[in-house]
Amino acid sequence: MKFGFLAHPVSDGHRNQVRGLDLFGRLLDEHRGIPRDPAPRRHVPLPELALTSAAGHRCTGEVRYLPYTAEQLLRRPALGRELVAAQAAELRDAGAELIGLGGATSIVGDRGVWTAKTVDAPLTSGNSLTTYAAHAAVRHCAERLGQQPGRARVVVVGYPGSIGLALARLLLADGYELDLVRRPSARTPEALLRYLEPAERTRVTLHDDPAGLYGAARLYVSASSTGGALDATRMHPGSVVVDVALPRDVAAAPPGRHDVLVVDGGLVSATDAVRLGDGMLPAPTQQLNGCLAETVVLALEQRAEPWSLGRELDLDRIVTIGGLAARHGFLPTPLASFGRTVGDEWFDRLARHHTPARGTPPSRTARTARRFRTHVNPPMARLFAAHGMDRVFTRAEGCTLVAEDGTEYLDFVAGYGCLNLGHNHPAVTRALRGFLDLGAPTFVQYVSMPAHTAELAERLSDLAPPGLDRVFFSNSGAEAVEAALKLARAATGRSRLVHAENSYHGKTLGALSVTGRSGHTAAFRPLLPDCVAVPYGDTDALAAALDGAAALILEPVQGEGGVILPPPGYLAEAQRLCRRAGAAFVLDEIQTGLGRTGTVFAAEHDALEPDILCVAKSLSGGLVPLAATLARPELWDSAYGSTDRAMLHSSTFGGGNLAAAVGLATLDTLVVERLPQRAHEVGTRLRERLREVCAPYGFVREVRGIGLMNAIEFDGDFSGAARAMADEALARLPGDLHGLIEWLPTQVRDAFHRAGQAVESSLGDLMCLRFVAQLARDHRILTFLTANSNRVLRIQPPLLLGPAEADRFTGAVEAVCQDFALHADLGAWRGTGAPLPIHHDPRRPQ
Repeated sequence: MKFGFLAHPVSDGHRNQVRGLDLFGRLLDEHRGIPRDPAPRRHVPLPELALTSAAGHRCTGEVRYLPYTAEQLLRRPALGRELVAAQAAELRDAGAELIGLGGATSIVGDRGVWTAKTVDAPLTSGNSLTTYAAHAAVRHCAERLGQQPGRARVVVVGYPGSIGLALARLLLADGYELDLVRRPSARTPEALLRYLEPAERTRVTLHDDPAGLYGAARLYVSASSTGGALDATRMHPGSVVVDVALPRDVAAAPPGRHDVLVVDGGLVSATDAVRLGDGMLPAPTQQLNGCLAETVVLALEQRAEPWSLGRELDLDRIVTIGGLAARHGFLPTPLASFGRTVGDEWFDRLARHHTPARGTPPSRTARTARRFRTHVNPPMARLFAAHGMDRVFTRAEGCTLVAEDGTEYLDFVAGYGCLNLGHNHPAVTRALRGFLDLGAPTFVQYVSMPAHTAELAERLSDLAPPGLDRVFFSNSGAEAVEAALKLARAATGRSRLVHAENSYHGKTLGALSVTGRSGHTAAFRPLLPDCVAVPYGDTDALAAALDGAAALILEPVQGEGGVILPPPGYLAEAQRLCRRAGAAFVLDEIQTGLGRTGTVFAAEHDALEPDILCVAKSLSGGLVPLAATLARPELWDSAYGSTDRAMLHSSTFGGGNLAAAVGLATLDTLVVERLPQRAHEVGTRLRERLREVCAPYGFVREVRGIGLMNAIEFDGDFSGAARAMADEALARLPGDLHGLIEWLPTQVRDAFHRAGQAVESSLGDLMCLRFVAQLARDHRILTFLTANSNRVLRIQPPLLLGPAEADRFTGAVEAVCQDFALHADLGAWRGTGAPLPIHHDPRRPQ
């Protein structure tokens, strides 16, 4: 059966989209040599639809877009009505056995009644399925928020319009009490209530304006035909609006309001069982308006009969069309808000503003997700949700994290270097509890000499490279770097700070000034003046930059830069050049220190003796923030070695006894359990096995690292993909569209080119992120990217990692690589031991 449908834009932007499609269609027709019809065209034709439903029924249809918004059609209803009737007649004459009217195209024809008589063809306004979907949305929202019939009221805006009236009757049948906001009318309350049964009238209250309801109401369903009837910015926190109106009654999401949800009312979505065309592709029918969906469902049912016409919709027919829609694979869920799918987290965010519902309360994970998204970092919450990382851990021990549902994960992130001793190491937790049980003072560092802090300073000096006998304590790596930079400037009397490109030293302003990645720094410029970046590993550039400098700051291994190891001898030569130039040699061991690279400090690999050394992260034992800046006495004395300068740099929380007690336990554990040696042994085994399993796959560029500071870099080269997709599309569509593209202005073509490059780059980044997600989802192993590169997978587990856990990780990496084999060269098939995918034609003899 063939149907026809009249649609119209829902906004000015949508109208411009329709006009743009018309313009492009005219150009395309001209380019293909199609003769132009001299008759004026009042619509934009779309390609004919051919649908196969979940029940196996088929239909075809023609959708015509009228280039006028609902506001424009309603502003001149007489002209709009004539236009709709003329287009409906054309659809009838083109073979449509059923014609659907969408939105305002129904309203201007007296809810389809006048149009049906004029055209003399079966018509539907689609209002029955629209009502059914809106009613289902209200019930779903009420159930999720615990607003049960008999205990909650619903505000119905647009009564007694056809949808508003039908919704009121359905909600009354559910047991709700209603506040009915009537449309502008001169009729008496008695006349307005005559549509309801006498028993129902006692459960409703009529209102002329919704403004008086904002302070108390929580649930709204709005179906006015005028638009703009509601002000969501004034609504009580926790309010939900199911907006069925066209024009919309809430035109945009209320700014700054995360505690009000506006649901796109009257929509249905097709399941995957609904197919388009020859059945090879799923139909593009997500968030389909109920008007069109009702037309499609009736066509699938071969029902060429009037439906949903007039003010009073038949409730039985509303239920019937909802059941038929479900049979054919069209459902009123998932809900959407301004085109975005509404998940459970939206309701979790609103739930705290409602009286708790009976039954199971939201999980801790759900509550945390709502709080994080609302109050901490919404974009990061969206990233976590998109890649399956929106989990909450409730227990941790060693290398293992346990989620709320009891699922155990192997942690190969380890707090980005903070957990060399793993989670909740018993020696460290015992020291923490012991300190608290003593009742000893914590913050007495500026009115006395804190005992634990002084002992920790001595222990650090003993473990560090020779000569670093002064220690300043702070709370984070960035603070340790700030202390180092200030010390170097104060001691030398110079200002220039030299650092490496691709470096990472923290996100405070000073630390950012010596961080060599524009993505971290661009938003905060101007940074500190007189900061110079040189290529990592380039001694010639370094020698030129150091003349007259206060300090050079380097990482022994660039961690966030992608686990980049320096060329042999580079660090020793950098130290020599600093000595020659009189610049302080600052070694940032915040990530490499305390055993990570196979020695207590990475400086030991090259026998370095820095002037200043920064250490943080794992000094905390994974429990209490703690950082330290170690310096040579002569350098420290030059900066702060007098009474009037001794307190030039200080930290309120830095150097407290509690943190120092934890630091002492950390150093003890590091030595007693020989964790640096363990990092060397297990790390060597891990790298060798990773290189072996990754070797067949061309999308793995390199496995590199030292100790248990390792990384996998992915190739991520999708260059030419966007151009190839565009070329294929242009070649397969009728006509020489390449010539049409060449006709476009240069700036438009350049914009397409830039967009294509951005897509290709994003695909490369996405590969690594999907690798991370798959390791977590399929193998319960947590990894992540490095801060400076989205194509480098960081591998930094706790130093407690054993051979069995290392083998589990490499086995998981091998499995994910095999799953990603599509991205590898042909040799990867041999590497996996899988047979080559050779498919023989069964019609030919072998």
